[in-house]
Amino acid sequence: MGGLSDNSKGVILAVASSAFIGSSFILKKKGLKRGGISGIRAGVGGFTYLLEPLWWAGMITMIIGEIANFVAYIYAPAVLVTPLGALSIIVSACLAHFLLKERIQKMGIVGCVSCIVGSVVIVIHAPQEETPSSVQDIWTLATQPAFLFYVAASLSTVLALVLHFEPRYGQTNILIYLGICSLMGSLTVVSVKAVGIAIKLTLGGTSQIAYPQTWFFVTVATICVITQLIYLNKALDTFNAALVSPVYYVMFTTLTIIASVIMFKDWSGQHAGSIASEICGFITVLSGTIILHVTREQEPPPSVGIVTWFISGDSIKNPEDEPLFTHRRVDEYYEP
Repeated sequence: MGGLSDNSKGVILAVASSAFIGSSFILKKKGLKRGGISGIRAGVGGFTYLLEPLWWAGMITMIIGEIANFVAYIYAPAVLVTPLGALSIIVSACLAHFLLKERIQKMGIVGCVSCIVGSVVIVIHAPQEETPSSVQDIWTLATQPAFLFYVAASLSTVLALVLHFEPRYGQTNILIYLGICSLMGSLTVVSVKAVGIAIKLTLGGTSQIAYPQTWFFVTVATICVITQLIYLNKALDTFNAALVSPVYYVMFTTLTIIASVIMFKDWSGQHAGSIASEICGFITVLSGTIILHVTREQEPPPSVGIVTWFISGDSIKNPEDEPLFTHRRVDEYYEP
């Protein structure tokens, strides 16, 4: 990739990342379902999924995807890399349709096309980003008042969601778990980008290891990633995978772009027309994910006629022995 521009390298890495991450959702979902059969479900605080090989396969796949995504942020701005995560929704939705029997209506195809079209528009109009000369420059960007306000607002919201809303509505409202993931995810991205730039500068001969700011960003990124994984596992175990992926993408991408624009000033120096095109592309991508969301919610209950249920341990099961959990509505979770 030596002859490619930085933005082109970022696009290639982001697309590869989406393929791996989209696949990981399905592998982890299957592992979580198996773990829920043999022990306490992740949605109510269990960790039996750690014994499932499929869950670990999903984790490895996600790690590969995240590494590719990490490198993509080094080369390209977040307003370019993050929206390309829409491709992971397409991969996840298609695999969920065939492997998990989580059916998608025909309008879901329109949603997929919208995601692709919007991504192309964003790629065409994405800004070229200048790499800071040191981690101290990044620290200056991170401590500007506007970004500090964003960080304070995000952390306050996360605390409110964890302490007040999760115990009451976490099992019934998908926005609780994914809100925590997305807010922490936006902080993860800016921290990871800072670490990535520090690594790039170090490999280029300007060592950033001795700066305490480098290790601060590493610490923040680690905490945020762990928090994301915990609550994403809860969301995947509690709600439909074909629903989690698009909703998470919409929230995560929106907040990440806001955080990046505030901190790294991605749109500084761009013409109004280019910024408007990027926003239109982003809205097109969001429209695609919303279509996937809405069509999934409007899908008629697949169960027909009389279905007999029986109680076994902490689960409700159908006659075909497919585990269905008590905190969910029956018409949402019957998989023939």
